[in-house]
Amino acid sequence: MLTSVFISVVSLALFWMAAFTLWWQMHAWRTPEVLASTRFSSPDGGEHRSFSLLLPARHEQAVLDHTIQRLLESSHTDFEIIVIVGHDDPETAAVAEAAADRDPRVRVVVDTHEKKNKPKAMNTALPHCRGDVVGVFDAEDQVHPELLAHVDHAFRSTGADVVQGGVQLINFHSSWYSLRNCLEYFFWFRSRLHLHAQKGFIPLGGNTVFVRTDVLRAADGWDPDCLAEDCDLGVRLSSAGKRVVVAYDSDMVTREETPGSLMSLLKQRTRWNQGFLQVYRKKDWKQLPTLGQRMLARYTLMTPFLQAFTGLIIPLNVAIALFLDVPVGIAFVTFLPAVTALVTFVFEVVGLHDFGKQYGLRVRFVHYLKLVVGGPFYQVLLAGAAIRAVWREQRGRNDWELTTHVGAHLAADDVTREDVLA
Repeated sequence: MLTSVFISVVSLALFWMAAFTLWWQMHAWRTPEVLASTRFSSPDGGEHRSFSLLLPARHEQAVLDHTIQRLLESSHTDFEIIVIVGHDDPETAAVAEAAADRDPRVRVVVDTHEKKNKPKAMNTALPHCRGDVVGVFDAEDQVHPELLAHVDHAFRSTGADVVQGGVQLINFHSSWYSLRNCLEYFFWFRSRLHLHAQKGFIPLGGNTVFVRTDVLRAADGWDPDCLAEDCDLGVRLSSAGKRVVVAYDSDMVTREETPGSLMSLLKQRTRWNQGFLQVYRKKDWKQLPTLGQRMLARYTLMTPFLQAFTGLIIPLNVAIALFLDVPVGIAFVTFLPAVTALVTFVFEVVGLHDFGKQYGLRVRFVHYLKLVVGGPFYQVLLAGAAIRAVWREQRGRNDWELTTHVGAHLAADDVTREDVLA
């Protein structure tokens, strides 16, 4: 009897958790009006904000110069690029210095911390920022030349303290897991973050995020010890009542690449999960004014671990229903999480089609097959990353595991052109 009750409670909890997550992922597609509201409004041609664009780069000599050149092509005229390099990284520093020699809008700041990470690097550069707004990009980013003009207009037309633009992994063809990785970004930036902004609680993305310089300095910049400094900053600014606007246009997103190996992806997700756990334990989210915001914060910060638990428990529930002697009603209840998983798969298939259509990418049958078949294996990987994150946090291991980049998202443009010709 106790076993049946336990199985029922766990199954119903997983069912409702999956149902809520799916509903939130579908936020942007609920009505045409909601979808239209998620886009940037057209700029009026005026320039009202100056920008300091931070570009932290560590062992990124393979992709850094391309990113700098793309930023320099911006149609907005009032900006500076601050490249932050480590004192022990001469290869990346050489690329940055060469760019600074070619264009006075590029400056180089050296991070001399013995233990390096992204938030420490950005805090090092913050006192050097001259612009009204600080923007953050990663060293491998492919940035649209009209983005700053749209962000400038968004600040002026909405009165925002923070503007979060879209980020999209683009090389979905590289591997079976890159397909799912790309879709995660698509749902997160295309839909889920808009819901968070509407509710007044948002874990910011790691780049293509723009914060008024005075607001950022008043918040003392980024937490140098947090492995998810973007999430932490979003939580602190939300708790302080700052207005965050999220805007997404498929032709205006910042394009990036997926991690190049499963181990690299595992380490990246470990860092994010551990960072979310750190933010949860800091309890800044408890300063949010409403119970609904605090509940959303608690759920969001715990979501990576809950999702990993779901991926492990669903097969166990199905096995219990099939092989153990339990009442028919209990067996039926154990299948409820599997039903939501099936509905989620259908939504992901539709999302993959929409993703390919918006970005001009040719999605073939084999990609849909990889999406469905790879789902359970991807959940196992997420579970492993979550377990590893908890283990690292308990052991006090907070070193930053760097994700390397090779420019696979740049090659994706070539693949797109070849598909169009075909």
